[in-house]
Amino acid sequence: MPESESVTGTRHQPEARTDHPAYPVGLRLAGRRVVVIGGGSVAQRRLPALLAAGADVVLISPSATPSVEAMADAGELTWQRRPYADGDLDGAWYVLIATDDPATNSAASAEAESRRVWCVRSDDASAATAWTPATGQSEGVTVAVLTGRDPRRSAAVRDAVVEGLHTGTLGAPRHRDRTGGVALVGGGPGDPELITVRGRRLLAEADVVVADRLGPRDLLAELPPHVEVIDAAKIPYGRAMAQEAINDVLIEHAKAGRSVVRLKGGDPFVFGRGMEEAHQLAEAGVPVTVVPGISSAVSVPAAVGIPVTHRGVAHEFTVVSGHVAPDDPRSLVDWPALARLRGTLVLLMAVERLGSIAEALMRHGRDAETPVAVVQEGTTATERRVDATLATVAERAAAAEVRPPAVVVVGDVVSVGAAVSRATEPGRAPGAAPDGAAGSEDRSGSGAGTDSEPGTGPRTGADPGAGTNPGTGS
Repeated sequence: MPESESVTGTRHQPEARTDHPAYPVGLRLAGRRVVVIGGGSVAQRRLPALLAAGADVVLISPSATPSVEAMADAGELTWQRRPYADGDLDGAWYVLIATDDPATNSAASAEAESRRVWCVRSDDASAATAWTPATGQSEGVTVAVLTGRDPRRSAAVRDAVVEGLHTGTLGAPRHRDRTGGVALVGGGPGDPELITVRGRRLLAEADVVVADRLGPRDLLAELPPHVEVIDAAKIPYGRAMAQEAINDVLIEHAKAGRSVVRLKGGDPFVFGRGMEEAHQLAEAGVPVTVVPGISSAVSVPAAVGIPVTHRGVAHEFTVVSGHVAPDDPRSLVDWPALARLRGTLVLLMAVERLGSIAEALMRHGRDAETPVAVVQEGTTATERRVDATLATVAERAAAAEVRPPAVVVVGDVVSVGAAVSRATEPGRAPGAAPDGAAGSEDRSGSGAGTDSEPGTGPRTGADPGAGTNPGTGS
């Protein structure tokens, strides 16, 4: 046979365990025999993931940690309390070698090689045929990272990806097995960093976002170009999108199979008409998810250094909608009872009726010298605060041309937080400077690894304030 023909059909076989990169693959081990040799800390870290994968785990070790022993006692795995012996890998699909005896590890590794069983070694990655990546989970996604022999980098990359998926800063929307539905998401008081982790993630996965003006508008700029943003702004003193039309839009898009986020300010169930929308969606057969948000009733006062409760000052706080005047027959608020309370009163949507509300409280017994703070557009770049008393608040708010959204805080806690407000300016972005000292009558400012690589194991994430229209969330 000519020399040229003698090599026909042959292939170059690379030497084992070279510096070639590992080939990533996901093993489906459910019901398949997996042998773990050694019952120490490495096994303790690796066993939960193997058990979660449904593997038929056989542990071979004379002893085990209490946690591993508990798994055996619970029937989660089979424990053979003896040293490794040749033949133990018969029928195995995968083996983890994690003893402190080099001779045992080498012998078991040799058997795995001869039987063509994928083998992970905790003591010597270069002698293994498989490596365990740094892994993490987020919303049904498994993240696995291999960086050769740099376990800290593997863990760091894993952590960054899992955190990005969890918070929504790393957009990865689902494209298969998706069903239409609506998430009622509370966006917090205005600062885009104050939305919940889950809310931000759902925004990143949305096909359609129906947003109020009082939601965190900066988040909309981060949405991918394909996301349809629908303005459902209920603007105080201006035109509004009827609630029925909002409901129709939500139902229409959800029934078309789209993932819809109804983005509100604050919390959707605090003066946000969230339950009204949830009822309509449920009646239409649309799946609904409710994601609570940080209410402006607590967060906006906190952002300017006002605690709604304080030891020795206020043992309770009451949140009231001011969109209906005290003398209006439609009002459901017991104003005489509120005036008798000694704690903090937080008014939302009260700017237009601030005078009549203050008058009613004083008429029913609240001290006219009670401190009051009005915080407009709290936690945002246009945040400002006006301080007054119950007797002067209407006049001073009008003189300062306060507009919705604003949160009004009535009570002695307003004075308690003055020193903190001056020192820390909690609602302001780093480096921003106020126009005047905190606590002034009018203040403006700006808001807003492998097993040879230890440590790479699994890691297991409308606020109105004020206005004329309820339904924007607080």
